[in-house]
Amino acid sequence: MIVNAKEMLIKAKAGHYAVGHFNINNLEWTKCVLLTAQELNSPVILGVSEGAGKYMGGFKTVADMAKAMDESLKITVPVAIHLDHGTYEGAYACIKAGFSSIMFDGSHYPIQENLEKTRELTHVAHALGLSIEAEVGAIGGEEDGVIGMGECADPEECKVIAELGVDMLAAGIGNIHGKYPANWKGLSFETLAEVQKRTGELPLVLHGGSGIPEDMIKKAISLGVSKINVNTECQIAFAEATRKYIEAGKDLEGKGFDPRKLLAPGADAIKATVKAKMELFGSVGKA
Repeated sequence: MIVNAKEMLIKAKAGHYAVGHFNINNLEWTKCVLLTAQELNSPVILGVSEGAGKYMGGFKTVADMAKAMDESLKITVPVAIHLDHGTYEGAYACIKAGFSSIMFDGSHYPIQENLEKTRELTHVAHALGLSIEAEVGAIGGEEDGVIGMGECADPEECKVIAELGVDMLAAGIGNIHGKYPANWKGLSFETLAEVQKRTGELPLVLHGGSGIPEDMIKKAISLGVSKINVNTECQIAFAEATRKYIEAGKDLEGKGFDPRKLLAPGADAIKATVKAKMELFGSVGKA
């Protein structure tokens, strides 16, 4: 059931759990996430970066695929099709393409420009029934060419962005994209607590959810995080399972080279990863 993300995140905030945002990269990824969400009766967000959207043939291709698959697989749990780390232009492109939710990442702009563009896109998104995510404080690592060092957000800037009426807010608290380095200092819960204090009931978003220790995830949820983004862990699980299949020579046995067989171990690994995350986030049975 394709919906925007607003209601599922309000419920998550009130229920002290988080909804998983899982980035999709192709048909297998989309199918695995949807089937796992249905199996666990969990709400879910299909995240699409601008790079992944281009790779899959464009935003409309992605939106149409997700909607058609949702219908053909008879998915009854709430599913949002969400732009991840969108540019100003990308946000409008996804609105036009039929996404049910967008993110505008204006964290690299001066705060006033971030405010102006976020305000405009919030008005447009809400007029069309879409939910919108904003960002303050750059997330570490690299996402589609945007590089952040993991800066912590200014809680006062978060307050001003929240007052625009956005549906969710990604506030940098030392989290990063990709693999976490050995010298990572961990999440700044002090920053998160201050952001929570100033944004009230607004659902907060934790990007870079791959590799964060479970105890930190649980503490972040207790401090208001209601949406957690996962991408790298699914990619690593898929790669490792596929490598194991090929190194065992399974692709040379019979029709083991058939993509439906070749990709099956990786797909199973994605499902297992998504299931583990949903259980950790507490969203199982919350659809």
